[in-house]
Amino acid sequence: MTISSNSKTISDLTTLELAQLLAEKMTISSYDWHKQKNNRKAQAGQQLASSLVFLLNNQPEEALERINQAQGWLNKTINPLPCPSHGDRHNS
Repeated sequence: MTISSNSKTISDLTTLELAQLLAEKMTISSYDWHKQKNNRKAQAGQQLASSLVFLLNNQPEEALERINQAQGWLNKTINPLPCPSHGDRHNS
């Protein structure tokens, strides 16, 4: 969701729209994946922003799942998956 600067100001946005913008901003793009895959703060932030969107959309189970993922990134019980563009090369 992108809000053009001439259509709405921040004070005009709903809480859900603000959360969606935050989630969009914090999403790790495929372009940045290699650079950010081990950045636990970025990974956790992406999950927490996403959890807020789910919570505001009345999907508490999905929100909790992402909160748990964020916790895993922060307490180091989750490790990055193989690159989405070329997968796990050990299986080739």
